[in-house]
Amino acid sequence: MKKLNVGIIGCGNISSIYMKNAQTFESFDLIACADLDINRAKAQAEAHHIAKAYSVNELLNDPDIDLIINLTIPKVHADVCIQALEAGKHVYTEKPLAVTREEGQKILDVANARQLRVGSAPDTFLGAGIQTAVQIIENGEIGTPIGASAFMICRGHEHWHPDPGFYYDAGGGPMFDMGPYYLTALISLLGPIKRISGSARISYPERTISSEPKAGTIMNVTVPTHITGTLDFASGAIGSLTTSFDAFGGTSLPPIEIYGSEGTLLVPDPNTFGGPLKIRRKGEKEFIDIPLTHGYELNSRGIGVADMALAILNGNEHRANSSLAYHVLEAMHGFHDASDSGIFYQMQSTCKKPLPLPFTLTQTK
Repeated sequence: MKKLNVGIIGCGNISSIYMKNAQTFESFDLIACADLDINRAKAQAEAHHIAKAYSVNELLNDPDIDLIINLTIPKVHADVCIQALEAGKHVYTEKPLAVTREEGQKILDVANARQLRVGSAPDTFLGAGIQTAVQIIENGEIGTPIGASAFMICRGHEHWHPDPGFYYDAGGGPMFDMGPYYLTALISLLGPIKRISGSARISYPERTISSEPKAGTIMNVTVPTHITGTLDFASGAIGSLTTSFDAFGGTSLPPIEIYGSEGTLLVPDPNTFGGPLKIRRKGEKEFIDIPLTHGYELNSRGIGVADMALAILNGNEHRANSSLAYHVLEAMHGFHDASDSGIFYQMQSTCKKPLPLPFTLTQTK
């Protein structure tokens, strides 16, 4: 089977799962990695049996690499994506696509001008849990979707992350960190968004890191840390979404609920690939578990890259594509803009509802 050669830029925390999973997909080979810290790149290359450890410029200039996975921090997503495209490489980036809408649009413009592909995380919506939910909705098992609720509420990353500062700077906060998972899942289930309302606040202007190695360091917070609002989907469904870094202790709120004319669907955490998935049909008294019908139930980060590589090879559209990523980016800003203005934010972009993922689309070795 023909494959794409892939390189990773950014060898931080998230890179290990990409490198591990890359060995299981047939549509691409991970042949190189790079980082600003060359020693970190060398360590990851050795740990995951990657042939080449490069500086960033060396990776960009390697003519054997077809596609770059961008795992840098959000602030430089746009710069690295554009460098990759200008080097003639397709690019798949961690979420979000970019920090600003202008940066996101520039990525799309450069890609279109050079006839190259852009993909973006999250790809969790391609996992067994949400793909089974997509099939249930497509089959009409809950009737016409009427509404949705979604919640991502936690304490904040200064309690566990070794270097959490960027979560409270531009491109961070709960909406830009976790919002992509929830918005991408909702769009895959209900289609594109038409307009958004929102309210947002910075609850604690300063936060103290309690995790090592920077425990005791005080961070200034420049982005909202509690955001809630509504989404009007083009399909007519109405949803609500709350993202927060400000809650102490767990909550009993579900990650996502979809309400239909014939039943309600409890969708699993969109930051995971598996279940549980539950349904309560009209006339029934209780929710029942639904067996997962699709593959990729375990942590399958990189499936979006595999789908993208296969689509490039076959001339098809990949699912975690630039239109979806930009629509999510605009929606996240929409919550903030609606809060600032006190009026609905009217979405300027749209996207296609991603096609369901057949079980055999990206076969594993």
